[in-house]
Amino acid sequence: MTSQKKNIVTKLKNAASDWIAPAIPADIPHGDMPGDQVRIGDDHIKKANLIFPRLCDLLSDACAANPFGKTVITVCGGSGVGKSEIASLLAFYLRQAGIGAYTLSGDNYPRRIPMYNDAERLRIFRTAGLRGLLDAGLYSSERSAALNKLWAADADTDPALTVVYPWLTTYQFEGRAALKRYLGTDAEHDFAELSDIVSHFKNGIDNIWLKRMGRTPDALWYDNIDFSGVNVLIIEWTHGNSDHYSGVDIPVLLNSTPQETKEHRRLRNRDGKTDSAFTTMILEIEQGMLQAQAHKAKLIVAKSGRFLSYEEYCLSMKQL
Repeated sequence: MTSQKKNIVTKLKNAASDWIAPAIPADIPHGDMPGDQVRIGDDHIKKANLIFPRLCDLLSDACAANPFGKTVITVCGGSGVGKSEIASLLAFYLRQAGIGAYTLSGDNYPRRIPMYNDAERLRIFRTAGLRGLLDAGLYSSERSAALNKLWAADADTDPALTVVYPWLTTYQFEGRAALKRYLGTDAEHDFAELSDIVSHFKNGIDNIWLKRMGRTPDALWYDNIDFSGVNVLIIEWTHGNSDHYSGVDIPVLLNSTPQETKEHRRLRNRDGKTDSAFTTMILEIEQGMLQAQAHKAKLIVAKSGRFLSYEEYCLSMKQL
């Protein structure tokens, strides 16, 4: 082990054993998503303070195992669970402990900007729904007219309307199935590019071009980032624990049940509107993906702010 790597491992072990949480500045650096706003609250600090010492213990082994003393963690979880805030805090704590850290937002790596991706999701759902009606012999000009009205009202994904339109059950089932084949896959996100970034980082490449994606078609560029003094890459992203890319050493799952996620989004929504039935469907599918990947997580943190074993996590999700 080189003296530099030995120094990093020693700092991590010290942080794991006798770390004291520092004061949090108002201008704490955050991830690299353009326009991202991080609002750190007491709940985020509580969870980060819980995670950090145990994370450092895991990081010391992972850094020792890499020839360049580099390791990659991901902070993943559902919408509104605090990924950006907690990742920012963990990176800040690492830097305070003398460990270089960089926070990368996975939201820079979809294949389409949010507006176009939302449209693609809806296109996939509706196209598959229509095809499902055709294949089941349920399509007619009258039902097409009814669907056009439902589309105009963004109501075709509302499960309550299957009572009024029984054929809508087939439409929604097939549309949801197609959506599951798209969400969180390589068709939606450029996992290969992320795998390359992780590989370059762990192989000691000092300068890596990182993508930036805003919310308009012209907000797309690359920044060349100096990783020479960075030992820990933190990827904060819903799909951070996905099987579609490789190289993550320590997945950290911030758990939130669908009910907790929905309530959080309701409280956060400034115009007083609740999520649409389509958004709710997407959140439910993403929750299922997080559950399927949860067995890989090294640390699982409940919304209440305590660690969960994988068995406890599974039990909590079964009780919904």
